[in-house]
Amino acid sequence: MSAYDVDLFVIGGGSGGVRAARIAAGYGARVMLAEEYRVGGTCVIRGCVPKKLMVYAGRFADEFEDAAGFGWSVEKPRFDWGTLKRRRDAEVTRLEGIYDANLIRAGVEIVPERAVIEDPQTVRLVKTGRTIRAERILVAVGAHPVKEPDVPGIELAITSNEVFELESLPERILVIGGGYIAVEFAGVFAALGSNTTLLHRGDRLLRGFDDEVRDALAEAYRHRMDLRLGRTLRRIESRDGGLRAQLDDGTEIDADQILVATGRRPNVAGLGLERVGIETDAAGAIPVDAYSQTRVPSIYAVGDVTNRANLTPVAIREGHAFADTVFGGKPACVDHRLIPTAVFSTPEIGVVGHSEAGAREAYGQIDVYKARFRPMKATLSGREERIFMKVLVDRASDRVVGVHIFGHDAGEVIQAVGIAVTMGATKADFDRTIAVHPTAAEELVTMRVPEVTKHPVGVG
Repeated sequence: MSAYDVDLFVIGGGSGGVRAARIAAGYGARVMLAEEYRVGGTCVIRGCVPKKLMVYAGRFADEFEDAAGFGWSVEKPRFDWGTLKRRRDAEVTRLEGIYDANLIRAGVEIVPERAVIEDPQTVRLVKTGRTIRAERILVAVGAHPVKEPDVPGIELAITSNEVFELESLPERILVIGGGYIAVEFAGVFAALGSNTTLLHRGDRLLRGFDDEVRDALAEAYRHRMDLRLGRTLRRIESRDGGLRAQLDDGTEIDADQILVATGRRPNVAGLGLERVGIETDAAGAIPVDAYSQTRVPSIYAVGDVTNRANLTPVAIREGHAFADTVFGGKPACVDHRLIPTAVFSTPEIGVVGHSEAGAREAYGQIDVYKARFRPMKATLSGREERIFMKVLVDRASDRVVGVHIFGHDAGEVIQAVGIAVTMGATKADFDRTIAVHPTAAEELVTMRVPEVTKHPVGVG
């Protein structure tokens, strides 16, 4: 007779927790999963999936406009927010049902309530008071958006959670932030027809990305919205049935909605970590080792709550690696150094590996290959749009250490490129790959002459 009720108790039904639970159950573990809101987590319920559907909706505006250049006569299109919201929400519900079904099919018991840690091998269900003894506990509770900066009236703003609850398309919206979430939502609302302002305190959007990609995005966004860089929010007030934001330079922006997308923090409040001696770091995250184990041997954590790389595919990989290690007898850890990623702005961004600045710091001498061109589609549509690509090569080994794409379908392209870069492809490997013509992506294998370096000898 086991001393435990379950082999694994998972707190949190997001991408990482669901994957860990399902794989562990597949290895024969007795698994229970508690989720207090909806199974699927941020990505499925109020994150990347519904947001991507909104991105698609916004891009139809460009398609209708571009069609005329190809001989199509299209009546002036009309957009209905209610239809998009209804169909988007229905798809989210459908996906949630699939997540539930997959867990149940795997033999995981789902508990629809909040769970907290009582001791290293006990959790308590808050609503019922029931306690569960578990040999191992996995914390996969994710993170939540925060409203920053803390200025007067900030409570009048909404976050990326509430944005999915809007019953109508705001005529005017102010988006505050410079990361993925702010950039993507600003692009969505501008495309759907809202008078959109994007406010960011820095001089460039998307900190951590390659500077030339950041500049390309800013140039494109200035044609689509009011982009305010280097400015900060001072206060928000209710004014004439709407909202008014005052900036640090004294200017004011009137809006129907103000979306604050300036950061997220791990969901650790009230979780019971202090009872077992787990201290969070400065960002509020749970420290873990390469195998996602905390300082308490029986407790693990994956996903955004660890603040390692806050991306859904990373959480999924971490959850899978945890289950393989602990229940599958196949020790595995996730390499967070090389993560292909996309930003679904319009145009979108696809990245894998180092930025140019990061590559120079890591490798010293690098070769930089670039291509800027007008996409073929734009020659007839007349759209003023450019594609930018950059390939970074370590000069000593000829290995490709960074690829950056700004343009249509960059996210789709970078997934395939990410395979090659992860495998350690060299520039010679790229060069001997036959191009698929005519495509934009063929530029990645036809770049032959590196940009002449503007850096001191010995640096690049």
